[in-house]
Amino acid sequence: MKILIIEDNKVLSDNIKTYLKLENIDSTQLFNPKNANYELTINDYDLVILDLWLPDIDWIEVCKTIRNSGKNIPILMLTARNNIKDKISWFKAGADDYLTKPFDYEELIIRIQALVRRNFSIKWQDIFINENIKLDIENKKVFLDWNEIHLSNLEIDLLIYLVHNKWKIISKEELLNKVWWEYDDFKINRTVDVYVWYLRKKLGKGIVETIRWQWYTIN
Repeated sequence: MKILIIEDNKVLSDNIKTYLKLENIDSTQLFNPKNANYELTINDYDLVILDLWLPDIDWIEVCKTIRNSGKNIPILMLTARNNIKDKISWFKAGADDYLTKPFDYEELIIRIQALVRRNFSIKWQDIFINENIKLDIENKKVFLDWNEIHLSNLEIDLLIYLVHNKWKIISKEELLNKVWWEYDDFKINRTVDVYVWYLRKKLGKGIVETIRWQWYTIN
């Protein structure tokens, strides 16, 4: 998982980055929100943390920049205000959730995970991977020849990510970061291989192709 932190308060931004790192979440700090459009163009992010009160720029314009980037990125607002009119204006501007300062960092992580999961799951509805396999995203079910096949949540999440990136060659590092939300050399070589093997065993050997033992793509 990769997060963009748009926060002009360096102490707060540093604290958020440090806590995210403890949770094995990668993040980039942006102190000048005017550079948001460029940053979103050159990098892919799973979520944006946006301070409501930024100097010299309207936060609504920042939201519009994110929404106009062409990427469906969840926005988590940080704010000291908490009245109903403000909440309505935030959501109308494109925010997906908010945290009131001061906030607990454990709650920050929980809200980040919830937003990323929700955004990940709504990208697809019922889809056919091939003529025999149907993926029901909303209910997290997989059907082979119209018979439901039991997959664990991680197996489902791995399959969804592969399907969403069909025709793309995906590294083990990317899968571990996007599906497991962590990075570890040992897990790269063990965990990803094991779960790909699970998918092949349950859905057929030809469903996931291995490229030079380091990358995967779905057929």
